[in-house]
Amino acid sequence: MAEEEQTEEQTAEQTAEKAEERAEEQTTTPNEEEQLTAPEEQSTAPEEQSTAPEEQSTAPEEQSTAPEEQSTAPEEEQSTAPEEQSTAPEEESTALKNTVTIEEAGPCKKKVSIEIPEEKIKNSTDEKYNTLRKEALVPGFRKGRAPRRLLEKRFGKETTEQIKLKLLIDASESAIKDSDLKPIGEPDIDFENIEMPAEGPLKFDFEVEVRPEFELPQLEGIPVTRTKLQVTDEQIDREIERLQRWSGIWTPRKDGSVEPEDQIIADVLLKAEGIEEEQKLDNIEIYVRQNGFVGEIPVEKLDELLAGTESGHTKQISVEVPKTYFREEYRGKKVDIQIDIKDIKWLKPAELDENFLTRLGIEDENELREKTEDSLQSRLETQARTQMTEQIHQHLLDNTNFDLPLDVVAAQAKTLLQRQYTNLMMRGLSREQLEEQIEQLQAGSEEQAREQLKTFFIMDKVADKLEIDVSEEEINGHIAQIAIQQGQRPERMREQMERDGSLAQFKLEVRQNNCIAKLLETAKITEKKPEKKAKKARKTDKKSSKKTAEKAAEAKKK
Repeated sequence: MAEEEQTEEQTAEQTAEKAEERAEEQTTTPNEEEQLTAPEEQSTAPEEQSTAPEEQSTAPEEQSTAPEEQSTAPEEEQSTAPEEQSTAPEEESTALKNTVTIEEAGPCKKKVSIEIPEEKIKNSTDEKYNTLRKEALVPGFRKGRAPRRLLEKRFGKETTEQIKLKLLIDASESAIKDSDLKPIGEPDIDFENIEMPAEGPLKFDFEVEVRPEFELPQLEGIPVTRTKLQVTDEQIDREIERLQRWSGIWTPRKDGSVEPEDQIIADVLLKAEGIEEEQKLDNIEIYVRQNGFVGEIPVEKLDELLAGTESGHTKQISVEVPKTYFREEYRGKKVDIQIDIKDIKWLKPAELDENFLTRLGIEDENELREKTEDSLQSRLETQARTQMTEQIHQHLLDNTNFDLPLDVVAAQAKTLLQRQYTNLMMRGLSREQLEEQIEQLQAGSEEQAREQLKTFFIMDKVADKLEIDVSEEEINGHIAQIAIQQGQRPERMREQMERDGSLAQFKLEVRQNNCIAKLLETAKITEKKPEKKAKKARKTDKKSSKKTAEKAAEAKKK
């Protein structure tokens, strides 16, 4: 720093000396030769002296023009300076522009190669160190006065890494934006293995999955068939029976053993593999179902294991908890279960009497049947709407062809496989049966994932084409309806949806429903009567309902 200051002082002194020399030259008198010849010229040239006033008179004109020349010079210099300054940034921006190359890297995947020029790296480095110099505290130097070479020595590695990361992020974001790519997720950039060059440009590349590109089919006049469904008396009877069961009372089974669909009150002792302390549960409720729970432990074929056991007896069983179970402390472990049965209960349906009707807020049985019919009719309309929605989805899928991003398909298929595996296990299939079907499940989940993703991309493009959007007021209205049905406050439900991440998915579903409504306005809808198979199914349901009633009557006699 001292050497630089000395150099600047020397340069200033030299400049001042030159200026003084020029001033002296301008103020010097005529040379000696001119002074020696002057008397002769004065004596012999009276006429020249007489003409001198004329020459002198013209001098002011020459002098008067000098200011004009001086005044115009700055204007020309000033007027041209801004033009030179204005062109400088354009030349600089052109010189510092990144070189970007985009190539196909697979279905819905692009390879982006970027070259950042050396001058841009230098400018970023200078800017970073200028900022660092203002902020860094270096012993022996005032703040903002530390030399750069010392800053590079103390902070070079960390600063270079920060400069590199900023250059990579800015360059990748600009490349994606300027190239009008529509990425799915974040670009796959290996930041750690990209090194900052000592000289020359910084080159790197990455791959990014993008939305598929395709053309939509004709959206007007989509053929749709609507099944004309009507509520029957048998359906009303079954629904009222279900209401009676929901309002039923668990009644002690005095003389008898455990039967399917019973409820038992028991003391339970759990001993999990790898856990020294036993867990004791007193007076817990256990529902005797095909796939039930004892405490938090899932038990396959629980109804068969407990069937025939009487009150006061003890049942000991061992289960293997699935490796996919959500409770980590039990996942994949063997658990010994001891069940001391204290009481056995069966569900006694509520009587169709005045008390039952009063609890429902209904005056008589006729009103009950009318309200039940209205409720069932609403369900049938929802069912018909679902069927038409599926037909529109299928029509769009059949008439649209495009590839899907493989990584996204794989992730979606994995999620579906885990869900199907858990559902089948909860329905009673053993692990051996599931392992036998695993290949079929994998193939099915992959196909289902492809269909779901294609439907999502198609409907999203349909919404863009039809200019369908969802306002916050509309979202809040839908949330309020659901909250009222579930007996919650709308604002609390929205907060919960924001926390668990389901609000974004909810908005997508509302938008898709609006798309379906718009497409149905112009669809070619044909109504048809229900198929005969549906009638047979209703007869079967009636027989099963009759058997259930007979069993309930027999249990009542007991």
